[in-house]
Amino acid sequence: MTQRVCAGPATVLALVLAVTVSSAWADDWPQMQGPGRDGVWHETGILRQFPPEGLTVRWRTPVGPGYSGPAVAGGKVFVSDYERLETGGQERVLCLDESGGRVLWTYANPEADYTRFAYNTGPRATPTVDGDRVYVQGAAGDLYCLSVAEGAVLWSVNLPRTFKARIPTWGFSCAPLVWGELVLCAVGGEDARLVALSRTTGETAWASLAATSDIGYSPPIVISAGGVEQLIHWNFDTLTSVDPATGALYWELPYGGEMSVATPVADKDRLLVSGFYGGSMMVRLATDAPEASVLWHRKGGNEVNTDSLHALMCTPAMEGGHFYGVCSHGQFRCIDAATGERVWETPEVTVEKARWANAFITRNGDVYFLNNDRGELIIAELRPEGYRELGRTKLIDPTSGGAGGRELKAVNWVLPAYANGHIFIRNDNEILSASLQD
Repeated sequence: MTQRVCAGPATVLALVLAVTVSSAWADDWPQMQGPGRDGVWHETGILRQFPPEGLTVRWRTPVGPGYSGPAVAGGKVFVSDYERLETGGQERVLCLDESGGRVLWTYANPEADYTRFAYNTGPRATPTVDGDRVYVQGAAGDLYCLSVAEGAVLWSVNLPRTFKARIPTWGFSCAPLVWGELVLCAVGGEDARLVALSRTTGETAWASLAATSDIGYSPPIVISAGGVEQLIHWNFDTLTSVDPATGALYWELPYGGEMSVATPVADKDRLLVSGFYGGSMMVRLATDAPEASVLWHRKGGNEVNTDSLHALMCTPAMEGGHFYGVCSHGQFRCIDAATGERVWETPEVTVEKARWANAFITRNGDVYFLNNDRGELIIAELRPEGYRELGRTKLIDPTSGGAGGRELKAVNWVLPAYANGHIFIRNDNEILSASLQD
C-alpha cells in the first residue's frame, strides 16, 4: 500500500454552521451525521407519516459485513465492508450509483489485519466525500484517499506503522474530517493523538499531543467558539480542544469513563459529552477566548443506576434548553441542559430494556427520525413535554452480533444517510435505499 495519510468529509468549517452549507451539498450526505456532522437533515418535503404498506425500497444491493454507514454525494453512494475469502478476507470500499444501486467500482485491501481487534466483522467509519476524493478509515488502521471517479488510490497511510498508534479494542472507528485543505484525524499515536494531513497529498501538516489513553471511537468535530474555530476530540480520559490550523492546545478537561463513542454536541456556548460509564458532562464555552469550564457533570451510581444520560453509540440531540438521547440500557430520555436533571424517559424507542440498546437520532425540521437497533425507523416529536410517536416502520433486518440476550438475537448498529428525499442504510448482507418523500 502507498504509505501516506487519509482524510475526511465534505469541507466542513464548523459544526454550528451546518445551516449555511452551500447548495451544492444541501441535498447530499457526504459524511457521518450529515453535511455539518451534527445529525441535522435540512431537506423539505419529507413525509411525517409512513404509508400503511411501509416504505418504497427503490433498490437493494448485496454487501459484506460491517458497521460503516453510507455516505452520499454527487449521485454516488460510498460504503465500506469486509469480504471473506477462502484464504482470509479483504477490506473493501464500494461506490454505487445513487439512483439504481449498481456497483460502479470496488477498492479492495487484502492487507488489512482483522485479527488484532474485537468485533472484527467489518469496518466501522463512514466514508467522507470531498469533491473528487473520498476518504476512508479502515478498522485495522489503514487510511485511504481514493478518487471518486474510479476508486484509484491517491494516497494512503497505515496509522499503527506511521504514527506508532495502538489499535483500539474495537478497531479504528473515527471518521476523519476535512477542514479547508487539511484532513483532521484522531490517531492515538505515541506523540500524535491528533494529526492534520494535506487533503491532496497526505503529507503531515501537524501532529499534536501524546496519547494519554485509548484514542476511543468518537470522531473529531470543528466548532466556532471563543472567536476562533476549535477542533474538538474526546478520547477515553479527556475532552480536548486544539487549533485545527496548527494543533496548538486551546484547552483540555478531564472526563473519565472510557468507551468514548458518541460525538460531542455543540449548541452556542455549550458543549455536551456523554458516555456509557462516565455519564453526561456539560461544558461552558467562553465567548471571548478559546477557553472552557465544566458547567455540570452527572455521573450516576453505575451504568444501571443513572440519573442523567449515559449514552453509548447514540449521539444526543440538543435543541433549546434540553437534549435527548438513549441511556445505557435503552431508556430514551429528555434532559434539562442547564442542570442535567432528567425530565422524562420512555422505553418506546428501543422497545426492550437491554444493555447497549440503541437508536440513532436525526432532526428534520420539527420532527426527528430515529433508527433503532431492531431495524425500525421511527418519526417522532421530541419536546420537553414528552415523547410523541408519529409513525414506525420496519426498515432493515438486524444482522450483527454482540447483542447478548437481545430479543431479536441481532442488532443493527449502523448510522444511516439521508439524502435527496431518501434514506440509505445497510446491514451485514445488503445496503438499500428507500423513499422518504412526502
